[in-house]
Amino acid sequence: MLNNCLELKQAAEHVRTFADLLTQRQGHRLEDWIAEVRAGDLQPLRSFAEGLLIDHDHDAVAAGLTLPYSNGPTEGVINKIKLLKRQMYGRAGLALLRKRILLTIARN
Repeated sequence: MLNNCLELKQAAEHVRTFADLLTQRQGHRLEDWIAEVRAGDLQPLRSFAEGLLIDHDHDAVAAGLTLPYSNGPTEGVINKIKLLKRQMYGRAGLALLRKRILLTIARN
């Protein structure tokens, strides 16, 4: 199927390369990837790559692709809190919601 559409084939290759950057922590190759995408004809990917060049975003993306640190556990707790909040919407006050959040987090 990819052989029939050159644009789709190029997009798939760029996405695979970016996935390799993510999974193998190769942030040092980010500049090369951005240059390749910018040289291509795929406007949505080019827009994404140029968005990564913004000063504060570029540094954060390069660090995220290089460093072994993750905010996954924090995001998991936030997701759990939001779930509890949605479950209790309109049913109880803030005091009960607070107690339920603290008890749920203490169990884990």
